[in-house]
Amino acid sequence: MTEFVRLEVDGGVGTIRLDRPPMNAINRQLQDELVEVSAEATSRADVRAVVVYGGEKTLAAGADVKEMAAMTYSEMAERTHQLSRGFGAVSEIPKPTVAAITGYALGGGFEVALSCDRRIAGDNATVGQPEILLGIIPGGGGTQRLTRLVGPAKAKDVIFTGRFVKAAEALEMGLVDEVVAPDEVYTRARAWAEQFANGPTRALAAAKNAIDRGMDMDLRDGLAFESEVFAALFGTEDQTIGMRSFAENGPGKAQFLGR
Repeated sequence: MTEFVRLEVDGGVGTIRLDRPPMNAINRQLQDELVEVSAEATSRADVRAVVVYGGEKTLAAGADVKEMAAMTYSEMAERTHQLSRGFGAVSEIPKPTVAAITGYALGGGFEVALSCDRRIAGDNATVGQPEILLGIIPGGGGTQRLTRLVGPAKAKDVIFTGRFVKAAEALEMGLVDEVVAPDEVYTRARAWAEQFANGPTRALAAAKNAIDRGMDMDLRDGLAFESEVFAALFGTEDQTIGMRSFAENGPGKAQFLGR
């Protein structure tokens, strides 16, 4: 049993719930639990898509600075890869994922959001990577995922200054994908996830894998990898179902089995 992170499953959607009051500060234990719960969401067939949520007040206000401040260089050198793995654990889930951002998503909290496929924020949300104000840099994927998301110039602005970015500007910059009323954040994120509750699970996983891994390849290698992943789907039941349904009933009516 985990203490600060839990997986709640309903109707094909799994909610990874961060629950370490008052601000969901991400300590070592929470990082390790994110890895454990993300692995559970990956393995469960009844989870087709995932929402990451910290509750009505905040997603996560950052890493546990008091815990980190007491660490020596040698201690952090041993821990740093696990730290990065913890903050980025959700990115390893081969299913559509969305962060429901209420209140603050700062530092490690925003790195968790960056590990999702989509980010939906309340209009009172604040995001950012303020690690520079502590004399360090983002160490849980922020320099890499943020740059891939919005490009180097915008990433450097956010990371160099450590400034807090309000929801409207975050949407304009591409840090988040959608802004809604605060009390609609989880509902909207869940609605997005529910699109995939009866979808072709293996095709969705293949699409995510091709996109994510393809970003680390040149175009020639990316196209070759796409071809391999594409061909592999012709060994799935959903491919047979989808194509037969299209031929007989037109698009969008297939009843997929997820295998």
